[in-house]
Amino acid sequence: MLAATILGSSMAFIDSTAVNVALPALQSSLNATVVDVQWVVESYGLFLSALILAGGALGDSLGRRSMFLLGTGLFAVASVGCGFSSNVLWLVVFRCVQGIGAAALVPSSLAIISASFDEKSRGQAIGTWSGFTAITTALGPVLGGWLVEHASWHWVFFINVPLAAAVIAISLWQVPESRISSAQKIDWLGVVVATAGLAGLVIGFIESATLGWTEPLVSGSLVVGFASLVLFILVEKRAAAPMVPLSLFRSRAFSGANLLTLLLYAAIGTFFFLFPMNLIQVQGYSATATGATALPTILLVFSLSRWSGGLVAHYGQKTPLIVGPLIAAAGFILFALPSVGATYWRSFLAPFLVLGLGLAVSVAPLTTVVMDSVEPDRAGTASGINNAVARVAGVLAIAIVGIVMVKAFASKLQDSLATLDLSSAVRREIQSNMFKLGGLEVPSGVDSSTSSAIHSAIARAFVFGFRVVMLTCAALSVASAGIASRMIPSTKRDR
Repeated sequence: MLAATILGSSMAFIDSTAVNVALPALQSSLNATVVDVQWVVESYGLFLSALILAGGALGDSLGRRSMFLLGTGLFAVASVGCGFSSNVLWLVVFRCVQGIGAAALVPSSLAIISASFDEKSRGQAIGTWSGFTAITTALGPVLGGWLVEHASWHWVFFINVPLAAAVIAISLWQVPESRISSAQKIDWLGVVVATAGLAGLVIGFIESATLGWTEPLVSGSLVVGFASLVLFILVEKRAAAPMVPLSLFRSRAFSGANLLTLLLYAAIGTFFFLFPMNLIQVQGYSATATGATALPTILLVFSLSRWSGGLVAHYGQKTPLIVGPLIAAAGFILFALPSVGATYWRSFLAPFLVLGLGLAVSVAPLTTVVMDSVEPDRAGTASGINNAVARVAGVLAIAIVGIVMVKAFASKLQDSLATLDLSSAVRREIQSNMFKLGGLEVPSGVDSSTSSAIHSAIARAFVFGFRVVMLTCAALSVASAGIASRMIPSTKRDR
């Protein structure tokens, strides 16, 4: 049972990390812009974020094993579709389906464990699940980088097929069905409105980079997105069984913990989206080496989890959630320092260690605050909401900060090109492809010295944009520490 739930969850976690390493190869293979690449990531995250709470509720009502198997099968079929995609449009479509499958299998995997183990062994089982999923999440980028380098980006998706087959076989053989005795109402209206709200904001922010704010698609999507989120609050107030019980937010600690989560995970999601592009397209790292660079951060979080979980008992709730994000902010600032040609050991290892320490200090105490801020019988709902907020943070941050990156890159590159003697045709070709960021290729027909100068200008422009984004991530982390200082109580419980 543990093997099935760990392998099933790992598919979703691996895909959310390994795909980032494959993005530069995917961008080159499909001749994609950074907006296209954003959609490859965002389409998956959008549906997973919007549907994960409904997926858990459906599992409770229809059967946790059934929902787990359905999610696994859907994820596997979508993975095959992603692997065979020959253009960005079909890849995005199948990534949406992957997100729907992940929203069914991830909450069901933990629900199966909770329902199948007694109180004495449940903690150990959940701990084992958490440990192994953390390890697979850490290995995801390494595996993805190795597959990209030695096979192709398509295999990042195909690898899910044998995993899914093993999960389905073990589940049919060993996992019993379980469900709650009374039928549970699903807040379908809340699901639809939340999905529309997220989709509207993501479409508006991403497409604004290429179309501009006045384009009807952009302005219309943003209006629909914001209006849907306002409507979502009204729907949840009146729903008999709301997807997000608004009464939980009466707790100042719960509200503060989720606002902190939104800001901190926005910074984390942005970093892990852009950093592989920096290493592969600008610094010249291999995909495998890029996948391995974040291991110190992930291993620090994993190895210090028990220690950081005890910080609340020694120092209260507030202090770790101020100190942790501030350490993470220092890590992001350190990432803003390296220039083109930076080596890993001298320029990137220290920032990864500092970021890892900051996250290690933050993550376990944050979970503790979320669980302690509500009544015990609402702990599962509170945890699900906080998980969804973390995923929404990454989705929205990549859409919004992508605009910052594109604008900073374009501004810096245009300034550099102004100093070069280029024909109008070459300038037009470069300007029309600026949305490829570090994947922008030097136009053909220019001499070698000019080509080298353009290539250098592209690299410097990317590093400039990356520095702006890292400082933005640092500011988000500092803001999350500020939220902790104002809203998180020092005492252990505050409802």
